[in-house]
Amino acid sequence: MTAVEHPARDGTDGPLRPPARVPFPVVDEVARHCLQEQEPETVHIEVHLPGRLDPARLKAAFTEALHRHPRILMREAPGPWYRRRYEWELTTDPDVEVVSFTAAGSDALRDARTRALLETPPLSLSPPIRLEVVDGAGPAVGSEATDAVGAVEADAAVGLRGARGDGGPPSSSEAENVREGGHSGTPRAPGSPASPHAGPAPGHPHPRGTVLFLTINHTALDGPACLRVLATAAELYGGKDNTPAAPPVRLPDPTDTPRVDAPSTWTPPARVAPGTPEPSPGNGLLVTELSVPRRPRNAPYTVNDQLMAATALMIAHWNREHGARPRPLRITMPVDDRTRGTDMPIGNGTRLVEVTFAAGEVNAHAMGELLRRTANRTRALKSLDRPQLGHGADLLTAPVVPVAWRAALTRGLRRAAGPWTSTTLLSNIGRIPYSLDFGGTAGRAHAVWFSAPARMPRGLTVTTASTAGRLHLALRWSRTLLGHGDGAHLRDLFEHYLHATEEGSP
Repeated sequence: MTAVEHPARDGTDGPLRPPARVPFPVVDEVARHCLQEQEPETVHIEVHLPGRLDPARLKAAFTEALHRHPRILMREAPGPWYRRRYEWELTTDPDVEVVSFTAAGSDALRDARTRALLETPPLSLSPPIRLEVVDGAGPAVGSEATDAVGAVEADAAVGLRGARGDGGPPSSSEAENVREGGHSGTPRAPGSPASPHAGPAPGHPHPRGTVLFLTINHTALDGPACLRVLATAAELYGGKDNTPAAPPVRLPDPTDTPRVDAPSTWTPPARVAPGTPEPSPGNGLLVTELSVPRRPRNAPYTVNDQLMAATALMIAHWNREHGARPRPLRITMPVDDRTRGTDMPIGNGTRLVEVTFAAGEVNAHAMGELLRRTANRTRALKSLDRPQLGHGADLLTAPVVPVAWRAALTRGLRRAAGPWTSTTLLSNIGRIPYSLDFGGTAGRAHAVWFSAPARMPRGLTVTTASTAGRLHLALRWSRTLLGHGDGAHLRDLFEHYLHATEEGSP
């Protein structure tokens, strides 16, 4: 990020000074131009702990963590319409109470997820994040967000694998009545029990832990930056070391070539075929826990490449089922080169690249070739030195005319470029680098989910993270495109094809 990391402190060493101001970076400005109420731009993070937290200690620790990462203490500065830039005003302290607590209840987890999708922290109040603590939340899987907070959910149905018993991809008709099933990475045999995270067994109540919900205004911040702040809070609260683990090293592929062939990006990509939309706007969300996919030792591809292949195969299968004409798939992939230590830049720090597949390349019967092709393309794209949103965005945000004029132009260009917007977004956070150990009775995080906004025309995002040796998947969709039954079916398609990357790898 180009923004200042350490704002001036005032009131203790001289006359009171006005808050420092920082111009919006390119990513923030483009996001600010395109805000809309129907589909809020929130990033949702939920962290599951086995025990309980002391409210007063947590508030104190999180507030101190905000001060140790002062770039997060910001609000949008007011200004006249003719100003050339939006600016962040850096504050000494939070403007509002950031941490809130929700009592245990049968719908507490579901309602907190729903609030994370519907209620965006305003840019006018510092900081643009909120932390909601749900005590005694119960099982993580099986309580996805719904139409409205407090609405009654339909009864859970049986898992698709057990219903089919053939191990093949589930059909959309089978998913219509299915909600969360807590699937493992390997398909279950008929009659076998669901994942232990799918819900308590009869007569064995699920342990009552704590869930931390971080809701982030994506115009200002991204998920990895806020997770860094939470890791600092965990260390302050429990006294445990939360030093980030070293990132995995990707082995070079001896078969790599300097030039990587890829389909043209001038052709409009495939769209996710409409399913059964919901009656109200906004985003829907479904989370589940899977096994991290296996891969051969020293394989030339990574788990990220397996996730990319599974995402492409999931969408291609879905579109075939819904009669969509085959088109190239284009999947946006955030790349984050920031360090994860206490000096990590706070803000929107990822750059976006796009992985393109021709319609004929997305073939589950040639999985080895698909994985190698995916690895070559992702490796080449990650190595590119380019601005976060490309050179066009840099030009579009140049402060040569009033920002209000640039906002109108940006919104118009976004609408015009809609047909060329990528098919979906896959954000793989990877292995969570922090232990997120709050110590004492609270314990260490055993599950962390992220979800990214799913505005149209994409309408679907896939977000993954790995904690405690398990893969945590969140599917988030625009409710004008898909419904909860559609989300359940997509979840099962993703699981099926992720497992196929293990079986089809060379």
